[in-house]
Amino acid sequence: MADMPASIDDVQTMLRDQDYVCGRPLATVAYLALTLGRPLFLEGEAGTGKTEIAKAIAAALGRKLIRLQCYEGLDAASAVYEWNFAEQMIAIRSAEATGGADRAALKTELFTEDYLISRPLLEAMRPQTGGAPVLLIDEIDRTDAPFEAFLLEALSDFAVTIPELGTIKAPEPPIVILTSNRTREVHDALKRRCLYHWVDYPAFEREIDILQARAPEASADLSRQVVAFVQKLRGKDLFKKPGVAETIDWAKCLLALDMMELSPQVIADTLGAILKYQDDIQRMEGSEAKRLLDEVNAELSPA
Repeated sequence: MADMPASIDDVQTMLRDQDYVCGRPLATVAYLALTLGRPLFLEGEAGTGKTEIAKAIAAALGRKLIRLQCYEGLDAASAVYEWNFAEQMIAIRSAEATGGADRAALKTELFTEDYLISRPLLEAMRPQTGGAPVLLIDEIDRTDAPFEAFLLEALSDFAVTIPELGTIKAPEPPIVILTSNRTREVHDALKRRCLYHWVDYPAFEREIDILQARAPEASADLSRQVVAFVQKLRGKDLFKKPGVAETIDWAKCLLALDMMELSPQVIADTLGAILKYQDDIQRMEGSEAKRLLDEVNAELSPA
């Protein structure tokens, strides 16, 4: 288990060692969250690195990463625990077969830790080797208001209640990171419990740094072409703008094809790596892609 970072610069260095490049504002809020023990709420467009920072922090600190992937219809029971009904039924049948089916004793035996399946929130409250885990609550905007209310209570006390067993409180609060793609507004009450940061698309030079960290095999010229083209795409009226994740994926695809530079044909062949909707792909095919590439090459050419 590594020590907590002692400064904002230490956070940037720690994350950079995990190939995660971030600016000082994000490093600052991450440092404060770690130092003050506050949940960190990261909001922004999909593919801007919100999930990856949780992975990077867990790896850098040597902590276990526990991920709760949110979805529509997620409820407290699914996020905290469930009983192993199959094993409970086997125990009941076994007790009946041996004639030892004392109802009161059997009921007590069935609702113990032996038959409990821990889900992410409960797992995060358990003692962990190496220190408190990193709890990633990913895409909280996919859930509904009742789950937010439950989560608000759980994060206030870092405890969950199981009726049959009582309240389980974390011996050491987990490092909590929540992410949202802002498909809907998350309630203010939950945000107030957290330190907040909007994760935007990076500027040109920072995205180059990110790409070089994640795809170091890419040449400087190819990296600049790729980033410049993707940033041009983000300025277009697309259903889904490409994120940094798509920039990295595209560069890796180009490397796998042994491409050293972009061309209209290469772009047409690999648009599916950066655009995920057919309408967007059709809009960028042909002359439009060539026009954007010409603009990119003109801007990158030495004056």
